[in-house]
Amino acid sequence: MSNATPFIRSLQIHFRIIGALLMREVLTRYGRHNIGFLWLFFEPMSFTLGVTALWSLAGAHQTSTIPIAAFALTGYSSVLLWRNMPARCIKAIEPNLALMYHRNVKVIDVFASRIVLEIAGVSASFITLGIVFTAIGWIEPPEDILKVIFGFIMLAWFGASFALLLGALNERSEIVEKLWHPMSYLLFPLSGAAFMVDWLPTAGQKYILLLPMVHGVEILREGYFGSAIHPHYDMAYMAIVNLCLLLLALSQVRVVSHTVMPE
Repeated sequence: MSNATPFIRSLQIHFRIIGALLMREVLTRYGRHNIGFLWLFFEPMSFTLGVTALWSLAGAHQTSTIPIAAFALTGYSSVLLWRNMPARCIKAIEPNLALMYHRNVKVIDVFASRIVLEIAGVSASFITLGIVFTAIGWIEPPEDILKVIFGFIMLAWFGASFALLLGALNERSEIVEKLWHPMSYLLFPLSGAAFMVDWLPTAGQKYILLLPMVHGVEILREGYFGSAIHPHYDMAYMAIVNLCLLLLALSQVRVVSHTVMPE
């Protein structure tokens, strides 16, 4: 018990630090004017609503048996998970260097606060839009809510691990930031947000399934549409990739933690 007590106290300290950094990040990013921190939820909601409206105006709902609102909701909410977190963690240390004078504030806390903030925003948007779309009759309730939750958690895990890795690597070389922007645009159409794997030729399916986020989107959509679709995923593969990515990211964060010099 004596060995567990310092560990528990350390966790409590880090949770308090992350909570304080969360509040600081919300105020810094969204301020106290207009709707303030509510932009945390409205930002991802406006993106998903915009995509849904564009697809509907283009007539995509007339050529697909899958409700276009649900397809856009599941696809583009997943994109926001893995794309926004790395963008927020890259260059996260520089504006927080002054806080590093405090002994208990670590590099991992800065990254964690931004990751939690992004997950909270996208989750709130996803849940709110899902409830609203269901209430007005645009979509049906998910056939398997547990698969939806599981897929969302796996995507969040991938996004968080990826964000930690890129955030740490960018502190060692600024070229990471330069590469991430074009890479995020290239990964966007390949992420499974705008297509189902089953729609692709058989030869192309095995290559697209090398991308771990595609597996998360597929199982999330299976939770929503059930027997109406034929999903392709291997969650063991995605879990292994996520775990390796997380371990690599934590090792890089540890290296960076020893090199960051407070201003």
